[in-house]
Amino acid sequence: MDSPHRYTEIDVAGTPRELGRQLGEAAGEQIRGFCAIAMERVNRTVAITRDAALSVARSSIPIAERYAPDMVDELRGTAEAALVSLEELMLLQVRNQLKPADAGCTSFSIGQPLRNERIVAQNWDADPALDEFTIVLTRRPVGKPAFMTITQAGLIAYIGFNSAGIGVCANTLPAPSRRLGVPHYFLLRGIYEASSLTEAIDAVNRAERAIPANIMMTTPQGPANLEVTLDAVHVLTGEGSGLVTHTNHCRHPDLVAINDSFPELIQSHSRQARIDRLLAPISNGDRCASAGGVRQIVSLDQSAPTHEATVQGLQSALRDHENYPRSICRHVNDDHPTGFWQTVFSVIIEPERNQMQITRGTPCSHPYETYRMKNFG
Repeated sequence: MDSPHRYTEIDVAGTPRELGRQLGEAAGEQIRGFCAIAMERVNRTVAITRDAALSVARSSIPIAERYAPDMVDELRGTAEAALVSLEELMLLQVRNQLKPADAGCTSFSIGQPLRNERIVAQNWDADPALDEFTIVLTRRPVGKPAFMTITQAGLIAYIGFNSAGIGVCANTLPAPSRRLGVPHYFLLRGIYEASSLTEAIDAVNRAERAIPANIMMTTPQGPANLEVTLDAVHVLTGEGSGLVTHTNHCRHPDLVAINDSFPELIQSHSRQARIDRLLAPISNGDRCASAGGVRQIVSLDQSAPTHEATVQGLQSALRDHENYPRSICRHVNDDHPTGFWQTVFSVIIEPERNQMQITRGTPCSHPYETYRMKNFG
């Protein structure tokens, strides 16, 4: 029996066109539903006509095809099987090019020397109407790493991990943007085709980008955060500390001045301060930290060779309600225009265990369910 706490799981394999057709056949209802409401949801935060939006989508197709023809071929297969047009499917990929902000999130990545098994995690704070179109999808492309994502049906990629040990979370980053370029989800897909931090950075760098973005990662080389602007990719690694955190403003020294030119996105600075405070006992190696009740929030494994944060402790940090409802675990409030956003799901990615733990809804009131990618090579 299906659990109301779990997302639908789909597994596809083959050439790009075959991947797309299998996805379109398995998730056609969700894809059509997502296409049907896409413009309504876009217009909750920005006014744009459907014709103007479709024009951006059509103009983006050749740009995306120059970046990754296989990805566009996969979308063609999905469109054919799901009985939608390629332009409608591309509109899903470019929605965040039509409006100033797509989602606000709190994310972190933890690795050596703080944790023996690497983790990257986030709360995805966005439009709860997208829940019914959200799936957990494993793709097994020919000749490339297999990868599992939590994604809205019809997107070319989103949050997840690949069989090469790279895990990816994604945050909005307010910074200069433009209407046309390679859609952001294509950059994420490029990262899943990489096997190292260097290759992942190259996948982002070579794109003619339309929007800025923040990409939190765990890689075989350790934690890394990419602050992506139209002109450059700035990398934060925690300088060997084993911990990187990020919300929705620029943190790299070369980019912090940008923050003065853009409105703060859903209390980004206060969430940043809070997640840093919650995780401070890990980075300080302090088993007895008690400031602000941290001892009850972040748990350290006493038997581990390093001061290791338990998954349960990290789940507790993602459930945090300081400054409720504008908290790390976010709830509906009266802010304009994003007060309807909430934590739609919370995800903890463990690439070395080939799994993600995901809540379907706010983590304070929904359980973390485990999703495993099986039999990959």
